[in-house]
Amino acid sequence: MSEMLGPFTFLLPGIKDTVQILLVAVGFYYVLRLLARTRAIQMLIGVVLLALVYFGARLLDLELVRYIMERLFEFGAIAALIVFQPELRSALARLGQSRMFRFFGKMEEGAVVEELVEAVERLARGKIGAIIAIERNVGLEEYAETGTPLQAKVSAGILSSIFAPYGPLHDGAVLVRGDEIIAAGVILPLTQFPVTDKSMGTRHRAALGLSEETDSLVVVVSEETAQVSIADRGRLERDVDMERLQQVLAGATTESLTKR
Repeated sequence: MSEMLGPFTFLLPGIKDTVQILLVAVGFYYVLRLLARTRAIQMLIGVVLLALVYFGARLLDLELVRYIMERLFEFGAIAALIVFQPELRSALARLGQSRMFRFFGKMEEGAVVEELVEAVERLARGKIGAIIAIERNVGLEEYAETGTPLQAKVSAGILSSIFAPYGPLHDGAVLVRGDEIIAAGVILPLTQFPVTDKSMGTRHRAALGLSEETDSLVVVVSEETAQVSIADRGRLERDVDMERLQQVLAGATTESLTKR
């Protein structure tokens, strides 16, 4: 093989080069995946367009345009830190929650599950209707826009307050991402399939509807019977006890925390 390539053998990557290429590729993939669901991707496209203009100016020897672009790029690093500050902060937070740090993630996951279970238990004991959707891989931003945005850590007290009767947000759903409540009073789509069980109310139909359109796990507390139900991938599991709920939530919050 090396004889056929002759003088071009120096172009063949070695083990060290291959490792570096893979690391850079993974880094680019991670950054693009991080930006894909944010407005920062539009800013990144703008930066790429500016770079293309600069190289075009160099190629065509447009001195004035090149001079302006060079002055602009002198402050590019500082401008990028300012513009992408929320995304950079989020990226560092996600890095700390990656699989290599899952020991600490397990502690966080356990705390989230305990708060969710305690909240559901309180709501069921008081016969207070509730619907809580836990985001997995499919983003819920589209649905969050129909409610009130929140940035609060998941806690039993906050969830109980949100669903308290006559509260401004008690009729809608709560969306949870990782260890954070991202929206409340959210309107969810009802299931498009016929429901044979006439005892199922609007909350159960909405839980099924969201689980059909996304991979979210949705927990429902019935106001009439105080029963707890779980909707997952278009199927509804009813009359769930707290032990079963904790088991299912553990798997859902693991995916949610890993994705963040």
